Amino acid sequence: MGNNTYIRGQKELIVEVHDTGLCTGCGACVNLCPYYATSMDKTVVKDVCDRDVGRCYAFCPRTPTDLESIRKQLFDPQDLTPELGAVKGFYLTRASDPDIRAIAQHGGTVTTLMSLALAEGIIDTALLAEGGGSNLPRGVAVSDTREVSKLAKSKFIAAPMVEAFNKTAQSDAQKIGVVATPCQTLALAKMRMRPFPKNDSQIGKLHLTIGLFCGWVLSWRSFKQLLHEKVHQQTVVGLDIPPSKYKTMQVETDSGLVEIPLDEVEACVREACKFCTDVTAEFSDISVGSARLPDGWEVAKGWNQVIVRTAAGEALMQLAKDRQVLEFRDVPDGNLEKLKRASVKKKKTALDNLACKSGDRDDLLYLDCRDPVFQTFDW
Repeated sequence: MGNNTYIRGQKELIVEVHDTGLCTGCGACVNLCPYYATSMDKTVVKDVCDRDVGRCYAFCPRTPTDLESIRKQLFDPQDLTPELGAVKGFYLTRASDPDIRAIAQHGGTVTTLMSLALAEGIIDTALLAEGGGSNLPRGVAVSDTREVSKLAKSKFIAAPMVEAFNKTAQSDAQKIGVVATPCQTLALAKMRMRPFPKNDSQIGKLHLTIGLFCGWVLSWRSFKQLLHEKVHQQTVVGLDIPPSKYKTMQVETDSGLVEIPLDEVEACVREACKFCTDVTAEFSDISVGSARLPDGWEVAKGWNQVIVRTAAGEALMQLAKDRQVLEFRDVPDGNLEKLKRASVKKKKTALDNLACKSGDRDDLLYLDCRDPVFQTFDW
């Protein structure tokens, strides 16, 4: 990515990404120029651009990407694993504050870390998703720790967080922290590779990326219709998906709990998610997901699994420990290996889907089949 070998313009972006169903709606191409916008949960082209080389193409997570080069430049080589990317540390944590645990998804670790980063001046602006359920999510910028808690809980529909970053980076904010899905963290990582030395994306303002474990996200239009059929006029308060053996999505409403068969929910998954190889947000400083514990789901859903990937992430986790804003518990034997197996399964499925789409196992569209990580798997 140090040169423009793989960088094209809008025409190629439309043909290679938009027209093929690979667009994730991350918003990396929005707010960089006037030619793109987000409409509902889709990225749309507003006007034609005749540039042969564009940032829209360069930063998109679904255009050809040298993942190995990004890994080597953003992470310590000794931390890299083929299954999970960089791993400096692996923890089970939850918010020490019971009020945060009561309102947050699972352990409240993300809410706690972003609040701490704001309070300590590590960042001056946090970008978080607002909305979800039947409400269209969007990325919002907050600078008050009290606002962070109000935006807790998983959304299951991705807000265009890179679009929000592009907009916020043009404001007075100087140190920005972003909570993002795997595809969004990859877009931000591609920006950090600076293929345009004088680009005005102001990526230098990005001081913290917290990635979310993500198997897929839902199409807002499809899921909104499903919710309408299942919960009718009830107000959705929260969404959750227990471990796979339950095969259900739990919808918390103002009238009680509604369970939707998981196969009906999965019918609403975005097309692009079938082609994603990253389940743990490998290109972030810290990655956070729901825990898996031998104590059962009722205990596990109160904790988070956390992967620390960078020195910045390590420093923030140590600060959380020193300030006693997070509680830690021992990681059960085998937890990391289970996560590795889940990650490899995701990678293999995506690689198979890409090869099926192209019709050639040597053509993985936006990925390189010679990537050493992919070479370690039998797929």
